[in-house]
Amino acid sequence: MTLRIEIGGLGPGQLRFAASPLAELTAMLHVLAEPGHHPQYAGWAADVWAGLPPELAERLREAEFLWRSSRAGFLVPARPRLTLAEELDDVDRIDDEAYVTAALITTCGNNRVRFGAPSPLADETARNRALDLAQARGALQEAFAERLLADPAAVRERVRRTLEQCAEAFFDDAWANAAVPLATDLRLKHHLLQRQGVGPALASISSAVALSPDGGHIIVDKLQDKAITAQGTGVTFLPSVFGRPHLVVITATGWQPVVQYPVAEAGPSAPVPLETVTRRLEALAHPVRLRLLRTLARGPHTTGELAHAWELSAPEVSRHLAVLRRAGLLTAERHGRYVRYTLNLPDLTALGADTLAAVLR
Repeated sequence: MTLRIEIGGLGPGQLRFAASPLAELTAMLHVLAEPGHHPQYAGWAADVWAGLPPELAERLREAEFLWRSSRAGFLVPARPRLTLAEELDDVDRIDDEAYVTAALITTCGNNRVRFGAPSPLADETARNRALDLAQARGALQEAFAERLLADPAAVRERVRRTLEQCAEAFFDDAWANAAVPLATDLRLKHHLLQRQGVGPALASISSAVALSPDGGHIIVDKLQDKAITAQGTGVTFLPSVFGRPHLVVITATGWQPVVQYPVAEAGPSAPVPLETVTRRLEALAHPVRLRLLRTLARGPHTTGELAHAWELSAPEVSRHLAVLRRAGLLTAERHGRYVRYTLNLPDLTALGADTLAAVLR
C-alpha cells in the first residue's frame, strides 16, 4: 500500500519545508479528539480539556470531524504563514464549494465524497447523499453536515472563531513551546535538501517516505494505493511536534499535496508476552485484515463502510472483523441500526511501537 506523488520536473523551491501554525493547531485538536493515539500527550490533553470554557469544549466536539480521523485540506496549508491569523485569512478566501467539499470528506468519510461531483450546495440528490453518509457516521456528524449545507457562511465563521478561541485557551502557549524543535527540524531539512538533495531530505522525515529510484516520485507508505501529481504546484512538508506518530498527506483533488510529519520517531516499546504477540500477529497476517485495521485507525467504521472502501463484500469483511475481534484488536458498539467497529489501541500498543506507528500512519 503506497501513495505516489509525481515530482519529476519540479523547479527549485517547489519542494518546500516550513512550519504552519494552523496545521500544528489542527494536530493539537486531533490529540484532544483522539488522546489514545498520543499517550505522550495524554496529560496535556486532560489539562486542556479541564481548563476549556464549556462553550469552547462544545464547539470542539461539534466540529471534531474536521480533524479527528483525517484532516480537512484547508486546515493543512500548502503555503504556510507566520501567524495563525494570516492562515485563517487564507482559509476565508477559499470558495464555499471547495470548503464544503473538504469538510464533507472528513465528516462523511474518505473516498465517499469527491471533488468534481455535483455540488451538494446546488444539487438535491448530492445533498441527500451527503446527509445519508453523515447519518451513517453518527448523529453529531449528521447535525454538522445539515448546518454546513444549510448555511456554509455561518459554519465557516463559527469554525474560525472556534480556532481563534483555541489560540487564546491553549494554542499560543503550546506553539511557543514547539518553536525550538520545529526550527531545529527545519534547519536539518533545509541543510539536507541543499547539500545532499531530495532523497536524504525525504529519508530524514520517516522510514515511510522515500524517493523513487528514478527520482520522479515521492513514495509514502500510507493506507491507500494512490497516485497524485505535484506538477504545477509542488509539495509542502510541515513538521509537527504534536502530530507523532501520524504521517498526514493531503491528496484530495483540488488541493496541493502537503505532508505533515512528526519531528521525531517514537521511542522503543517495552517487551510484551510472546503469547500475546503470537495471537495478534496471526490475526494481522492476512493483508485484508491489515488494511481493515489501518482503515479503522482513522476512526470507527461500519461493516458496510469498510466493504465500500475496499470494494469487498459485506460477509467477507464480517469474517475478517470476527478474527480481529477474537484477537482483542477491535471493539464494537451499536448506534441505532449501525454497528461501528473501533480500534483497540491499548492492546495494539502491546505489539510494539513499530507496529503501532505502521497502523496509525
